[in-house]
This record gives sequence, C-alpha cells and structure tokens, in this order.
Amino acid sequence: MKKLSTATAHGIDKLQTHQLTIGLDLGDRSSYYCVLDEAGNIVLEEKVATTPKALDTRFAAMPRSRIALETGMHSPWVSRLLSGLGHETIVAHARNVRLIGESRRKDDRLAAQTLARLARIDPQLLSPVKHRSAQAQADLTVIRARAGLVRARTALINTARGLTKSYGERLRGCNPRNMNPEKASALSPELQRALEPLLAGIESLSEQIREYNERIEQLAQESYPQVALLKQVKGVGTLIALTYLLTLEDAHRFRKSRDVGCYLGLQPGRRNSGQSQPQLHISKQGDPYLRTLLVQGAQHILGPFGADSDLRRWGLKLAERGGRSGKKRAIIGVARKLAVLLHRLWISGEVYEPLRNSRQLVPAAA
Repeated sequence: MKKLSTATAHGIDKLQTHQLTIGLDLGDRSSYYCVLDEAGNIVLEEKVATTPKALDTRFAAMPRSRIALETGMHSPWVSRLLSGLGHETIVAHARNVRLIGESRRKDDRLAAQTLARLARIDPQLLSPVKHRSAQAQADLTVIRARAGLVRARTALINTARGLTKSYGERLRGCNPRNMNPEKASALSPELQRALEPLLAGIESLSEQIREYNERIEQLAQESYPQVALLKQVKGVGTLIALTYLLTLEDAHRFRKSRDVGCYLGLQPGRRNSGQSQPQLHISKQGDPYLRTLLVQGAQHILGPFGADSDLRRWGLKLAERGGRSGKKRAIIGVARKLAVLLHRLWISGEVYEPLRNSRQLVPAAA
C-alpha cells in the first residue's frame, strides 16, 4: 500500500482538534469517505483501499470520530477494525436508508456524504444494526459452507434426474444421502457412461456434508451448551439450534421474546388505513437461512411424525380454518411461535413442557 500523500497527511493533522463525523461508502476494492466538522462542513474527501492495512493506516491517524457505513459484505470486519481503533462505529441498515438506496444519483462520493450527514444529525435515522462477533461469524461460516454444499448437491441431483427423464428413463430412489454411481445400474449403457462422473460427484458431496455434520455436532457440544436447551423442542436439531444461537448471538438484545419473530421476518406486514386492513405477506427481513430452517422445523412439527404438543395443536387448528393457503399460514405461524419459544428457553433455561397449556385444563385429583 502506498503511503499517505503529503496533502492527506496535512489534512489529517488539521483535524486533530475537531469533533468529526465520517461517512464511509464501502466498495469491493476501494472505498470513499467524507469527513464533516462540527458545523457540517466537508473538510476531507478521499478514496482508500478496502484492505485491513489501508483502513488501519488511514483511520488510526484520525482523532476518535463517529463513523457511519452501510451493511454489506465488508461491513462486519471493517466495523470491528474501526471500533478497535477507538471510533464510534455505526453500521446503517442498507435497506432502510432510502436517501441512498432509492436515490436516482448513484455515486460513491454522494453516498459517503449522505451517511456522514445522517450520522451527524441523528444516528437513529440510519436504523443501526449490530454485527456478530468474529468468533460467532467464524462458527457460522461452518454452517453456511455446509449449506452451500447442500445446494450444490441438490442442483446436481436435479440435473441427473432431468437428463434421464429427457432420455425416457428414470433414476429410482433419488435420496440425496445414497446417490452414487450404482444408481445408474438400471439405466441404458450410454446413460450410465454419461452420468457416472456426475453421480460420483454427488456421492463425494454427500461425504463432505457428513463431515460438516460431525463438525457442527462437535462445535455445539464443546462451545455452545445452550444448544441442549433448544433441542428440547421436538423438530429442532443441532443445526437449527446452533444456527439460531449464532445468528442472534446475544439473547438480551431483545426486550421481549416475541420481538424475535419480527426480527427474522416472520411477522405479517401491516397497512391499516381507514377501514382497510388488508392481509399482507410476512416481511422476510432478517436472516433468510435461519428463517428457512425454522420453517423446516415447523413443517416437521405439523407433519405426520411431529410429537404432540401445544404448538402442534395450535398449528393444526389454524390449518383447519381452511382457505387456499391455510396450511401455508399455519406453517409460518408455527415457525414464528417456534422462534419465540426458542428465545424463551434460551433466556430462561426452563425445562420445556410440550403440553403445558393442556395440563392446565386437566382438573386436579381429588
């Protein structure tokens, strides 16, 4: 990395006595930052390489300031770096900063200026978010890497099935866990030769996924004992429980357990105006992978193998109301209640009673 230019060095020296607000627009290779003084005047605008060394050199030389940046690929490590340098770091929710996201003038310089001015007026205008710690991000990366392999395996299986159907044949018993070259033994010789490397790749991916499953189980046992509290709910396994803990990270960040459902985008939107109260879809904000896992857990709870519980009974009753999408609403409703229940178990450490409400209806023995 090249050294600071003389003009930049002199500019930073002049800022040492000011209380500064900085807007930082992060790019993949380079980032643009804008520095405002107490009166809101622009005193410095420059580019800096988006690397740990370049950012550390540039912002370590500045007085302790308020720095605003948007959520994005680089925002977790950049926010940790800037906070470690003593700056007040605000990570703005990119979807909620409409002055930037919906602006007709897409420009890095203007984005940095807007971030700085909003942070100077009121940081709450940026809808600030809190990034997880480096350790939680590293552990969650193991889960996300496994999810990537699962998606790749599903795509290859669909490819193999489509190719055989287009040839007038079928792959029988396409269970992802036992897809191997032997599955092609009933196919025509030309298809066997064509699909053998593909099925071998699927088998290799399945083996790697099994290795990830073992790592996730070991990680949960060694570092996250709270997983056992969440696994009390039938339909919640190690993968769902550990993903839930790592995504939320701090149980006390929510004032009420029911706030978790909104945080994960499982709460229906509202648009009440006069006498009109339309039924809207869920917001789908928050982490999409955790939301998908909670929906899968809800499907198991409501499915034929789900254990009897108050949550299951509530969901089945909701599905019985009928309608074109009654079952879908029931699954989403159970997923939302599941998110709330897991937070309650996590923060209280209670023993889960699946039929607590039902037992309250049973009269006491004489």
